[in-house]
Amino acid sequence: MRVDRDLLLNRMKFILGTKENMIEYFSEDGTVIPVTAVLAGPVTVTRVFEKSKDGYNAVQVGFGVQKKHRISKASIGQMKGGFYKNLKEFRLKPTDSTDFKEGDIIDVSAFSIGDKLIISGTSKGKGFQGVVKRHGFGGGPRTHGQKHSEREPGSIGGGLRTHVPKGMRMAGRMGQDRITQKNLKVIFTDKENNIMLIKGAVPGRRGSLVEIISR
Repeated sequence: MRVDRDLLLNRMKFILGTKENMIEYFSEDGTVIPVTAVLAGPVTVTRVFEKSKDGYNAVQVGFGVQKKHRISKASIGQMKGGFYKNLKEFRLKPTDSTDFKEGDIIDVSAFSIGDKLIISGTSKGKGFQGVVKRHGFGGGPRTHGQKHSEREPGSIGGGLRTHVPKGMRMAGRMGQDRITQKNLKVIFTDKENNIMLIKGAVPGRRGSLVEIISR
């Protein structure tokens, strides 16, 4: 059953999608707006959590198609109506409506142009990086008797200490963190192709999963 758009206007809006690419969008007055294209939904409500039974209010949705043999048995038990590549829960506030039903389908028509969005995703993974790229260190000089120290971190002990202070910025894994971006804006929606154009920076690489929420 497809959720009525007028009903969604009075409750929290959410959907899953994949980040595609950045393009230029020309508004009616000729203004060029840099936007991110997101292939959003449709998603299917697979379970509704109620505070009386589960201790909290939430809606679980499934997105994407996956082969059954690639899904764990625990996840299969939660999937109703199909086999999904991604399962995500969206917590509801006490003021949010809880009139969702299992089997409901939510698509981009639930969102309107001008809606403010909160988008979460996983940032690009950059592997093991040094302090210049990871923290913006300036490095050392090439002269004054030094050799091959342009991108070295420098002292990490602090002189009198016999240990490395906690929180010292050093080389290490960079990226692939969960990022949440607020105050993004819906510029255009295409229900037939499940495309949503969003003004602002959407976290992640092309093809990565993003969670979109609007209250």
